[in-house]
Amino acid sequence: MSERRETGSAILAALRSRISDGTYSPGSRLPPQRQLAEDYGVSRDTVQRALRELESEGWIETRQGSGSQVRATLPVHVATQPRVPSGRTGLGPFVRRAFECRIVELDVFTLTSESLDAHIRVQAEAIRTGQIPTPDRIALRLLVPSGMVELPYPRARAPKDRSDAEVKELDRILQARTREIIRRHTSSLRDALRSLRTDGLVPDVEVAVREVPLVPTHKLYLRRGVEGLLGPYEVVERTILTDDGTEIDACDVLGPGSALTELAHDEGTPDATGSVLLRTWQEWFDSAWLLLAT
Repeated sequence: MSERRETGSAILAALRSRISDGTYSPGSRLPPQRQLAEDYGVSRDTVQRALRELESEGWIETRQGSGSQVRATLPVHVATQPRVPSGRTGLGPFVRRAFECRIVELDVFTLTSESLDAHIRVQAEAIRTGQIPTPDRIALRLLVPSGMVELPYPRARAPKDRSDAEVKELDRILQARTREIIRRHTSSLRDALRSLRTDGLVPDVEVAVREVPLVPTHKLYLRRGVEGLLGPYEVVERTILTDDGTEIDACDVLGPGSALTELAHDEGTPDATGSVLLRTWQEWFDSAWLLLAT
């Protein structure tokens, strides 16, 4: 009897932990009882008892014929060890955590999507090689600056020996180069994700890229309702090498490797600073997506 109670407690703690850290995000469905029993090596009776306990604690809701779903609002009083924002962090771990979930939902606002493309392709390859479980759904909404907007960076630094016309031509080259980077990386990550569906690996993949008449002063990455990353574009002076080998001294912004600050719920408390910031940035993204993007 004691072994049965210990096993039941173990699966209960494991499920609480996975809900807390976003593996099972708010609104997502838990795996079927049969799969949970196989994953944790317990009987279905043990799984059912654990699910009833989770429901009584307010973690999930269960409907006959529909399975168990994580509640949109999670309990605070029984939280195990919620993830605490750790200050500056990187994009790689953030994307990796997103792809550990059965439902992958990402909202992104960025200048070129170069960094995102690199990390998305790593996760796509991990799915193909069986290194991580296959998600049930992948949904990405990506906002990039409109081609009608003149970008303030990169900009050629005006040397004394160049005429205004020559500097304008250098700016034109840099603008065209940036637009090509945007086109290349949005196309690359779109192909990487959609091919998972066409190859029969992920049943539901949705990638939507829209343009907004805004110049990003920051990059924003959101896992809907779970966590986010926010980082300003720092303007720097550097030399840009074009495809034809031309070197242009320019003012540009840091892309891959730039500092990001983590946004996360503060112990599930809706009015805490972290929770408010995360919700506010999600509302901003949704409004830009619906009202400004084309």
